[in-house]
Order: sequence, then C-alpha cells, then structure tokens
Amino acid sequence: MKIVVDKKIPFIKGVLEPYADVVYLEGREITRKDLLDADALVIRTRTKCQEKLLAGTKVRFIASATIGFDHIDTVYCEAHSIAWTNAAGCNSSSVQQYIAAALIHLAEELKLDLSEKTIGVVGVGNVGKKVVSLCQAFGMRVLLNDPPRERSEGSKEFISLKRIIDRADIITLHVPLNRGGEDDTFHMVDDGFLSKLRKDQILINSSRGEVVDTAALKSCLKRKKIAESVLDVWEHEPGIDTELQGLVEIGTPHIAGYSADGKANGTAMSVQSLSQFFGLDLNTWFPASVPLPAITSFDLDCEAMNDQEIIGNLIHRTYDILSDDARLRLSPATFEKQRGEYPLRREFPAYTIRLLNARESAKARVQQIGFRTAP
Repeated sequence: MKIVVDKKIPFIKGVLEPYADVVYLEGREITRKDLLDADALVIRTRTKCQEKLLAGTKVRFIASATIGFDHIDTVYCEAHSIAWTNAAGCNSSSVQQYIAAALIHLAEELKLDLSEKTIGVVGVGNVGKKVVSLCQAFGMRVLLNDPPRERSEGSKEFISLKRIIDRADIITLHVPLNRGGEDDTFHMVDDGFLSKLRKDQILINSSRGEVVDTAALKSCLKRKKIAESVLDVWEHEPGIDTELQGLVEIGTPHIAGYSADGKANGTAMSVQSLSQFFGLDLNTWFPASVPLPAITSFDLDCEAMNDQEIIGNLIHRTYDILSDDARLRLSPATFEKQRGEYPLRREFPAYTIRLLNARESAKARVQQIGFRTAP
C-alpha cells in the first residue's frame, strides 16, 4: 500500500511506515502524478481534491486532518467510490482560545465590559458551541444563528441573521464554506450585510475567508461603518489583501485552530479513520506526547481584580494573540511559512492555576473557560 501525506501534518511521521510506503510532500504541490499508484491521501486544506487531481488514480481513501472539507469535491469522490473523512471538531477548543484572546484584547482596547455585551454566534457546530460556552463564562448575552440546526431540531433558541445584526454588539462567524444551495455562505457578509451594521459593532471571522466579501469589508472599514474587525481567514489565501490587513484590529494567518492540542487531535482522527478503512492496527492511536510550554502552572493574586480582569490576565499569560498579528503584519508574504512554522501553543486545560483571594464566581468562570485550578 502507498500513502501520500502532507508533510506539514504534525506527529504523523513514522506512524504509518510499518503498514505502507509513505511519501511526504508539500500539500499545495501534490499532483495527479504523485497519486497514480497511491491508495490513500492524508492532507490539510491546501490540497484541493478535485477531479483534476484524482481522475485515473488508485486513491480509495482521503483523510483531511482539518475540521473543514470544502477543499474536497465530495460529489466526485462519492461518484467514484473514494471514501473521505475530515476531523470534525478537532480544533474547536483551539478556536475557542483564539476568540477568548480576541475578545479580551477588544475589551481592553475599547474599554468594554463584556458582561454588558451581546454576541451573535453565527454557526453553532463543534466550534460555535465552544464559543457559546466561552461567552457565557464572560457573562455575555449570547444569540445563536444556525439554519441547518434550526431546521433539524426545531429549536426556538435560534434566531435569524437579521435579528443577530439588529441585536448583537459583536458578531463572530463559525460557518462552513458552502457555495450555493439553501445554506450558501459564500460572501454571506457582503455589502448588504455590512450596510445594516452599526458603527459600534464588531465583526470576527475565523471560519473561511470566502465567507466575507473582501471589497465590501474594506469599504466598510475605510468609511468607519463598524467599530473593529478581527480576521484569521482571508479570501485568496495565502495571497491576502494587505490593504484589508491594514484596516483590521487583529489579522492572523489562519492559525485560530493551530494549537498543538488541535493538531494532535486532527492527526489522530485521520490516522484512526485510515486504520479503520484499511484494517490496520491504529484504531486508537494518539501521539505519545504533545510538547508543553516551559511553565504550565502559576499563581495569580486576584485581589482588587474583577472577573474579566482575572480571565484576561490568564489569557495573556497563556496565549499572545498579538504576536501572531505582529508576525503577519511584518511579513504578509510569508503567510504560509508562518502557518507551517507556527510556535507551540497549548490550550487552556494544559495550565493549572492557583487563584489567590478570588471569589467563587471567578473560579467558576475560569474553570468554565477550560483552565485547571489548584486548591
């Protein structure tokens, strides 16, 4: 058996070699010729699995170590008996961490009390649910929009996008990229959407770049029609629009889900799916060790700090979102390199905090966000 693997997928080298000939290639550079005699493909979003790549090959199975799968032509695959999987939810806690850091920065920059704000979560799947829990821990009022879930569940907790626009102070997008159909999300945020927003509203996108119309958002920000915008994803990645980059409050190179924990989960889910398909002995495989930062436990004296300040302090000490923003501003042309060489980031549960002089409400919120607390 031959397996072609994106060489940027972490923790995977050496795992499949006992079972197959494994070829590691740059994901964006994988060609049809590379796959002519390959049985399986393990990829990220940079490999576009379409007819042009797959036609006439031996590929029977594709595993994407990512939550999204818009880079896979699923209709073609299913018509040609090519099984495929994605790693749904693998990095949901990583994106939650990113949104937490973005919200704290915005709160400090704009002097916001998050507990007095309303946030609209558009897309309430694996990631959106984690973001909802985060925002509830901040004491925010949370509004939900998810038409597919609303149709299937008939729940009254979901509201229309129009009502989100009308009532939310912050709107955060966590939708898949769907081109066409009932749940089309391509350029969902366009001139019409943005024209309805108020000057005090904030837009965050960590889903897919094409969900937001670049030209429309640029025009909106230039005219100061909204307060701020945070973007982790961009149209035409890695060739991002640097003019738009200069207008956003935080701009990062598609790394919201790039915690070491999320990467380990994505790789494990791909290896396990491949194992189950081909009958290998890796159905429960997980990386033997995930690197840790130098410091994973510390004390925080909470005297004279409110709950938001406590949470903000913990987030700053465990994830510096502005360093991700600064690297991209310094060198937007190295967008892809920054993703491939992304520094170690562990999620909140990797840290144990001893809260001194803290109220029980603060301890509960810190635990809800994911930090471990020591007596």
